[in-house]
Amino acid sequence: MKRDDRAIVITLDSVGIGALPDAAQYGDAGADTLGHLCATVGPPVVPHLTAMGLGNLKPLRGVPPAANPTACFGRLGERSAGKDTTTGHWELMGLITETPFPTYPDGFPPALIRAFEKAIGRRTLGNVPASGTQIIQELGQTHLRTGFPIVYTSADSVFQIAAHEAMIPVAQLYDICRTARKLLVPPHGVSRVIARPFEGKEGAFTRTARRRDFSVSPPGPTLLSRLRAQGYEVAGIGKIQDIFAGVGLTRHYESTSNEEGMDRTLEAMDDVTSGLMLTNLIDFDMLYGHRKEMDGYARALEAFDRRLPEILGRLRPNDLFVISADHGCDPTLPGTDHTREYVPLLIQGARLRCGVDLGTRESMADLAATLQAFFGLTGSLAGQSFLQEILRTA
Repeated sequence: MKRDDRAIVITLDSVGIGALPDAAQYGDAGADTLGHLCATVGPPVVPHLTAMGLGNLKPLRGVPPAANPTACFGRLGERSAGKDTTTGHWELMGLITETPFPTYPDGFPPALIRAFEKAIGRRTLGNVPASGTQIIQELGQTHLRTGFPIVYTSADSVFQIAAHEAMIPVAQLYDICRTARKLLVPPHGVSRVIARPFEGKEGAFTRTARRRDFSVSPPGPTLLSRLRAQGYEVAGIGKIQDIFAGVGLTRHYESTSNEEGMDRTLEAMDDVTSGLMLTNLIDFDMLYGHRKEMDGYARALEAFDRRLPEILGRLRPNDLFVISADHGCDPTLPGTDHTREYVPLLIQGARLRCGVDLGTRESMADLAATLQAFFGLTGSLAGQSFLQEILRTA
């Protein structure tokens, strides 16, 4: 391909589209984030996603199949073990996680917590699986009285540390998280250490937007590192920097919301002349999926759809535009955790055919293999390329 080729990939964090065959093993039988959302709260009004072919992926109430989809469309399965943000994004970029990251349904081992407390010079509170919004209400006042950070986890492989910004400044909380990251090595090599700053008063504590994830580094090559090695720009928008621990990126654009993520994506499209732009839109998962706020989830999809013309209007002749996701987070299922689901795939560009049905793919890594072929690279990334199925013939 040409050196002015660009790929813009937007990951809708947690917008799953139906349970994977092994979902029951994860406690997620029947999960269908998008399907249940459309059926339960009324279909979101998403005309641009509909035109691209979202309704062609599976029956979705109020989102009809497009007669002539403007994009190629399909669903991606997950081969990696788990249903985490990290495993999903790594697989989208060509790296399969064969061994699941450790989880802690009973909290972290006492010896590990003691080592952490010794390293940071203070005791901790919590050490339980919990909803982040609930645990700060339960322990926030004790935290303010003692200065002890709140440690908790979830069904995902995460070591989360919450602290009031007036008690432990954000920069200090980040340092505490870096200390935890250094301690959390196999067999306790959790996927992410997450800083969870909050503010407010007793009975009305609220998390702030200064969350930060400290992930393990990818254990092998990804599309990001392959592109960077060949001299391409690789821009991460949103928490991509954290998910890949910065490995393979040449640029990072900070964002803390879907709206800001879209703004930064447009900024990157002005800055990057060749290479990859990878965006994570976090609000679907963080604000709505985990909190089971279905109406807000639907409205967020509508807001994303309203901004799609801005992206589509700036595509260049050699651009390839992709919309996908990393896992599900079905608000209709019991619990508040991620769900093991297929993710949507919509892919569009001037050099691509329109309306190609890519079916249900075995792995999210098929996207990475396709992008690798698009950029003319060779290598051993996981996945099977479908580039030749979608390219226009001369």
